[in-house]
Amino acid sequence: MNRTSPPPPPPTFSLCVYCGSRQGSAPAFAELAVEVGRWIGAHGGQLVYGGGNNGLMGVMADATLEAGGRVVGVIPHALVEREWAKRDCTELHVVDNMHERKRMMAERADAFLALPGGIGTFEEFFEAWTWRQLGYHAKPIGLLNSGGYYDSLLGFLGESVRHGFMSDWQMDLLMVGEDCAGLLPRLVQAAGMSAERMDLSQI
Repeated sequence: MNRTSPPPPPPTFSLCVYCGSRQGSAPAFAELAVEVGRWIGAHGGQLVYGGGNNGLMGVMADATLEAGGRVVGVIPHALVEREWAKRDCTELHVVDNMHERKRMMAERADAFLALPGGIGTFEEFFEAWTWRQLGYHAKPIGLLNSGGYYDSLLGFLGESVRHGFMSDWQMDLLMVGEDCAGLLPRLVQAAGMSAERMDLSQI
């Protein structure tokens, strides 16, 4: 008699995480990436990320897999070598360009989270936030301000509100937290309250 293992249960949530393709100057950054990955895996979740094996991206993906979570990587052809595409992802999608990458990541996610990172992390985070304030999706967006990494950015955004280029309601679209244990449960809970899917057909 042939016996096959039952398929694994579907993930309880799918979290798109933006973070650095470098590890940063302090061990605390990599430790944070490990903590986020372990949290996703321990809670039956799925990580959606840029598909790289470098920096915080690779550290977080490894931690998610080791904790039993699913990992969906999405990477453009042009970055397969530069970012060392992570071949042992649960799913690795190699796409044609950056726009397709970001679109697929957004469509596969229930919520978005930014960890410390550089210009690529900033760009992806701001795009997801822009799509939210324009009404293309209603998915929650989190900013993990561990160690005060984003203090200066948050201060600058406050100045933008003060000078009339942004409004308080736009700032209220962000969920900001200083640690994984405090922010991630709130983010996932908020994701469960929104059944709306992203419509990117007009972007």
